[in-house]
Amino acid sequence: MTSDAPRDGESQNLLIDADDTLWENNIFFERVIVQVQAMLHTFGVGPRCFREQLNEAEREHIPVHGYGTVNFARSLVRTFNLLAPSADPSLSSAIKDLALGIMKEPMQILDGVPETLARLAERHALFLVTKGHAEEQARKIEASGLRRYFRDVEILEEKDAGAFRRLLEKHAWDPVTTWMIGNSPRSDINPALLAGLRAVYIPHPHTWVLEHEEPRRHPQLLELKRFSDLLLHF
Repeated sequence: MTSDAPRDGESQNLLIDADDTLWENNIFFERVIVQVQAMLHTFGVGPRCFREQLNEAEREHIPVHGYGTVNFARSLVRTFNLLAPSADPSLSSAIKDLALGIMKEPMQILDGVPETLARLAERHALFLVTKGHAEEQARKIEASGLRRYFRDVEILEEKDAGAFRRLLEKHAWDPVTTWMIGNSPRSDINPALLAGLRAVYIPHPHTWVLEHEEPRRHPQLLELKRFSDLLLHF
């Protein structure tokens, strides 16, 4: 998957995802999931069954409650209670505390991100485009120390083609010079391409399972191995 990324110095609009593109995110959720799997093992529940039920709970809850750690905690407790109905109620409380503890995890900025953003911002217009719980995402952005590199921040309830079209209209961006950069085919790459933007896919080894999707084969899609590789094309 390659694209004719600009090499002539023309300024571009670079829309950059946050979670698992600029900093680690899903690894903290996975660590909690592993802990709860160990608890369920004592009730004879296998990890595959647990994960399937958790994924289903999250699919049901997201349209109602949105994304974020609080919704994850809700889905986790519901799944545990469903699979281990005889468990002591105190375990449900402990699981909720484990999940909500994710919000206290220190930021882990991915390798090369600050240096790359600093250099990109000298030549291009950078916009942080993320989705999730507005307050939680804003808190992470502030804690990251990366806000200064971006001209604006957009925290969306969902990233789909319609959302990207609305952003194009709101900011009067030219889709020919506008790129969505992220790790999720489902939320960053495919909907941006459907909306007429260009896209840069930077895979992350621990992308959330509900974000898994095959990236569209598209002439305006560029795939890179690491965030710092953006400097080779922009």
